[in-house]
This record gives sequence, C-alpha cells and structure tokens, in this order.
Amino acid sequence: MKQLKDRVALITGASSGIGEAVAKCFAQAGAKVLLIGRNEKTLGVVVDSINKADGQAYPIISDLSSSQGPKQAVEKAAAQFGKIDILVNAAGILSTGNITNTSMAAWDEMMQINLRVVFEMMQLVLPFMKAPEGNIVNISSVTGLRSFPGVLAYCVSKAAVDQLTRCAALELAEQKIRVNAVNPGVVVTGLHLRSGMTEENYQAFLERSKTTHPIGRPGTPEEVAELVLFLASDQASWITGATYAIDGGRVLTCAR
Repeated sequence: MKQLKDRVALITGASSGIGEAVAKCFAQAGAKVLLIGRNEKTLGVVVDSINKADGQAYPIISDLSSSQGPKQAVEKAAAQFGKIDILVNAAGILSTGNITNTSMAAWDEMMQINLRVVFEMMQLVLPFMKAPEGNIVNISSVTGLRSFPGVLAYCVSKAAVDQLTRCAALELAEQKIRVNAVNPGVVVTGLHLRSGMTEENYQAFLERSKTTHPIGRPGTPEEVAELVLFLASDQASWITGATYAIDGGRVLTCAR
C-alpha cells in the first residue's frame, strides 16, 4: 500500500539512524524523499540504496547548525518539486552533562541543533505546505516525557520540542496542517557513539537497556519509522499535537 504516493517529504538527519530509516520507509510508501545531511558521502549511500530499490530520493547537503543552513536546505527542496508535503525533523545530537558541569557552550549547541533548527525548519516549510497532505513529524525522545540524570540539556531540549509540537499543532489546526512528535526510548543507532561513548560502554548500555525497557530490549530505527509513517499518512488525519511514546514501555517505569 503506497500511503504516501506522490507526496514530497523533506527529512533532516537522513544519513543515519532514525532519519535514514524514515527516508527508506517513506520511499517504499511512494513518497519522493528529499534527504538532508552534512556528509555528502554517507548521505549518497542512503540515496543510492533508495534509488536502487526503485524509490525516488534526492540529496541536499547542508549543515543545519549554520546560520543559513536551514533556509538554503528548504529553498533547494522547494525548488525540486515546488512543494513540501511532509517535514520530518530527525536531526539531533546528544551529549552528557548535569546541572553542575554542563557548559554554556554545550547547552547552546544542544538547544541550537535539537530545538532551534526544528523550529526554523517548521517555520520555513510552511509557505510550501498545503492541506490536507501537509504535516510535520518531530523526532523527540522519551527524555522529553521523563527526566533522566546525566543528560540535562538533552532532556530539556526534547521537552521543548514536545511543547513546540503542541503549540504549533494548535496554531496550524485552522490551516489543516498537522504537527506530531514521536518519543523513542533507546534505539540502536550511532547516536550514543557519536556523543563520545566508547564501544565497550555502548554495548554495556544496550545490555542494561534490556532491563530498563519493560519489553526487554532496545528498539530499532525501522520500528520508529513505521510510527512516523503512520502519523504522516492519511490514516492519522485526525491526529495532531500528539507526542507518541515508542519505547518498549520505558516511560512507564520509575527508578529502582
């Protein structure tokens, strides 16, 4: 079933992890996917894999953390097809730090990439987005719903993304443009390794995740992508302002 046939989807953070999985999932559902990433080589691998599978993928090389990055990326995307039906904000970073040792530079970087870029991308795509197909899905985190020690700035940035999602959904409802978010628990991607975690510590972290997630395992990017696909499709036409936990039950647990 081609739920997104003839739709144009713009996906940030599409060269790896959840963003990559969403791009592939959307392409299989019939969408023309515009993939944003910083690394031309790694993004090219994803684009090639989609096109070889009879999908339609187009790369947009952009550093969204730069002052003109989001504007340039959206302009390139809009020029490709003249419209943007779906925006998926999947780009994000993770770093450790608590209330005493988080530097202002680390705080600002987290808010810039995890929050400001999301807001700016949403704002920029609106002129190219029309109802009823137009909708936005933000990739948040279980840390937006619950607090966790040692990742203070990350938790705050994702909680802000959830509130941004709700506020934007309310304001855009009259235009029939929907805005939702998904809140994954631990998902097996390269995010933690890119944050500075060693391979040994990462494997131990994944092993521990079997006990912190009631279902008994971490998730996969493909599982998250399927939920994003549902929210972006007409099947979710009466859903807006929602923040969906997809976390193996992690948000239900308490410290023990």
